[in-house]
Amino acid sequence: MGVLTKEELLTKTRAFLFDLDGTVCIGETPIPGAAEALSRLRRAGKKVVFLTNNSSKTYAEYKRKLRRLTLFESGDGIYTSAMAAADLLKREYSGKKVFLLGTDALAKELQRTGVRLSEDSPELCLLAYDVTLTFEKLRRFDAFLRRGLPYLATHADPVCPTADGSMPDVGSLIALFQTSSGRLPDRIVGKPYASMGECVARFTGISPAETCMVGDRMYTDIRFANNSGMRSILVLSGETTRETAMRYGDRPDLILSSVAELVQGV
Repeated sequence: MGVLTKEELLTKTRAFLFDLDGTVCIGETPIPGAAEALSRLRRAGKKVVFLTNNSSKTYAEYKRKLRRLTLFESGDGIYTSAMAAADLLKREYSGKKVFLLGTDALAKELQRTGVRLSEDSPELCLLAYDVTLTFEKLRRFDAFLRRGLPYLATHADPVCPTADGSMPDVGSLIALFQTSSGRLPDRIVGKPYASMGECVARFTGISPAETCMVGDRMYTDIRFANNSGMRSILVLSGETTRETAMRYGDRPDLILSSVAELVQGV
């Protein structure tokens, strides 16, 4: 399935984007060998960016978690679908008032970047991963959708992996709102969509051709790389096996057992 050797990929790549759950950690447990692999890449002059669709936490929260797991070092980047959504809102929906279905932490992060939030008179709806979800939030979001307001979603993952098993993610809520309101998002921001790749390229200042996505999901991580003109590595430490990978039309450049294998023998 791969088209490059590990040595070729390492030589040609300046920035490595790492998914989180299933790739460098599972919940609060680092993948064995991940910290050393990241350190080796940094010493080789590679840019390390942690890239996640999970929009329930802020940059600061992810930084604290990754430091706690000894995975983050000074100079690393963190980029989320919520950050990409904020970028899109500022560039294409400047000044629009947003009704957010998301966590309070995300609301504060969006407001910090200049996004205007409104509970009563929004001009746009934004659906994010909300671990504080209530029926009242569902009801109000649905009501605004039925009014025909523009509808954005941070990402479309159906489930979010946790140490206790998968939990419903934004993709599950998209299906719920399609049933209740008849609406699908007008725009989805995160992986696997190319708009996320454009945001990441602006964030790193490194071209997609010199960037490699490392992740455990074919339909988000590897498809994102293919859609964005990046190289890709599928790791088998999370959701995907070699057998299930064959079910998809997307193809990674390389398949490894885990991120630890990326620097072994080189």
